[in-house]
Amino acid sequence: MRLTRLRDVFWFLPLVMGLSAIVLAQVLVAVDRSLADTTPGWEGGFFVRVGASGGRDLLGAIGGSMLGVAATSFSITISVLATASSTYGPRLVRNFMNDRGNQFVLGMFGATFLYALMVLRAITAGPTVDTTFVPDIAVNVAVALAVVDVLVLVYFINHIASSIQVSTLSARVRSELDAVVAELYPDPAPDNAVPAPTPKGGAPVTATGSGFIIGIDETALLGTAREQDCLLAMEVRPGDHLVDGEVLAHIHGAHRNDEVIAAATEAVRAGIDLGETRTPYQDIQFAVQQLTEMAVRALSPGTNDPYTAHNALNELAAGLVPLARRHAPDLGRVDDKGTVRLLVTRLPMQELLDDVFGAVRTYALDAPIAMTAAILLARRIGVAAVDSDVRDHVLHHLGLIDDALERTDDSVNVDFSRREIEQARSAIDASESAR
Repeated sequence: MRLTRLRDVFWFLPLVMGLSAIVLAQVLVAVDRSLADTTPGWEGGFFVRVGASGGRDLLGAIGGSMLGVAATSFSITISVLATASSTYGPRLVRNFMNDRGNQFVLGMFGATFLYALMVLRAITAGPTVDTTFVPDIAVNVAVALAVVDVLVLVYFINHIASSIQVSTLSARVRSELDAVVAELYPDPAPDNAVPAPTPKGGAPVTATGSGFIIGIDETALLGTAREQDCLLAMEVRPGDHLVDGEVLAHIHGAHRNDEVIAAATEAVRAGIDLGETRTPYQDIQFAVQQLTEMAVRALSPGTNDPYTAHNALNELAAGLVPLARRHAPDLGRVDDKGTVRLLVTRLPMQELLDDVFGAVRTYALDAPIAMTAAILLARRIGVAAVDSDVRDHVLHHLGLIDDALERTDDSVNVDFSRREIEQARSAIDASESAR
């Protein structure tokens, strides 16, 4: 889990590329030294010997220009981040920070600068040919890297222009929603998933720090419970905010064995990854809230872009409809002997619907385009839902939207929206009767 968080760290890939460039420079300089007394015979249109003075000038030009281009690219990225934060919401900034394309581009420019610097320091100019050393292979590789960097710059301009488009950004957020649905609500269900018992009591495991739960290593916790011959009942899930001392889980079946309780307590704390910000890797509510925030911000008076809200709600449908087609997951996990060892937590879909429709119902009343998309979203989820509780909850929110329409004075839009609501109800009822 902690390695996954490196994806959100903007400097990690550029750091790896920079260190690789330094190593490459040292290796090629060493190769040049080993071939100093020989003539490889590579001279031609693509491989040239420029001498000590020419090598220094060439590497200095490459290094200086790459540093300037990297600074310009970084300024463009910061400008895009500021625009995205104010337009789409600060939670979506991480989508630009963890973008591999942006990381690669800045890493490539920085790596080329470091490479040129390392090769430049290896050039020595003495009074004779024997005391002069020019790493010709390394210098020619620097030229090749400069040519590649020109192509990378063209790619960066296209990539940054594409990444800030609403369709690209919302599709990327939706792909994160798809990934977390596949991980937490797999279809078919895991072989070790069973209905969860409801044990009472148990030894509590409390948190030793504060922050958001980034992820929970359920596989490790299941192994610990099997080894300690106990049952771990998790009380928290990814996305929850913890305060030091709050309960994380309860240990059942330890029979007041202090050693078992101590080992299980340590394992639970180690299996829960805390961080300062939420991520969508195991937090489905955060993934849904990102698209919901896009829709809500687009409906604000300062933005007034109902088409962006329409697009975000359609992406929510693409992510939530597959979830509605799956039954509520079993929360018990058994070991290889069939004994229940772990009770996990999952967010009910009803809470996700509350987040989405509660926000849209508040802000989309005066935006018929967005309201139509919201009603269509409810219709799609209600028709696809296999659990009656989810269908009933969708119908409940359609009723709340119908009631909220009383607050608007646009009778034409009210009548249109209510016809859409009735059609959605009829489609949901028909799908339920067909099952």
